[in-house]
Amino acid sequence: MTPDVSSSIPPRPDIPAPRRRWLQWLVAAQVLFVVGVAVAGYATAALGRTLWLSTQPVDPRDLLYGDYVNLRYQINELPGGLWRGNTPPRRQQAAYVLLAPRPDGTFEATGIFPERPATNGQEAVLRGSVQTVWRRGVRLRYGLERYYVPETMSRRLSQRRPLRVQISVAPWGQARIIGLDTTARQ
Repeated sequence: MTPDVSSSIPPRPDIPAPRRRWLQWLVAAQVLFVVGVAVAGYATAALGRTLWLSTQPVDPRDLLYGDYVNLRYQINELPGGLWRGNTPPRRQQAAYVLLAPRPDGTFEATGIFPERPATNGQEAVLRGSVQTVWRRGVRLRYGLERYYVPETMSRRLSQRRPLRVQISVAPWGQARIIGLDTTARQ
């Protein structure tokens, strides 16, 4: 006769109510976070203002991540004279770039502010962060520097010609890329 092993294993107690409730809150918070990120992206596209920025493609392919283009905008590196804060900019500091339209339909930076500036009807504000500060300039990052493209487009972009990028800027300064114009000339 073989011993009954199932009788030697103690029954698993149920999860106590306070822990169960904490676990439910944790799962709900994770779901809300994912939904919030998605909603913020859609809200940026739906509520945002559409702008065109001039850019130059860099490193058009990576075998590990697929086909994408690193973009270097004219507004990534700006003269330090555009800084409008009372104290010098610091690395990782939030920065708001005031953009004004140019005659060719693209936008250019007219000022960098530590807090969101007021605008007239034609200007827009793009939120970024300070990456590097040097004597005469500031390098900013906007979260728009990488754009995934179809394989056929990445071959065209490998020629590294100037591009125009269409972005949508939400009223709170967040932006996302909507599309590329590969026929742009500068």
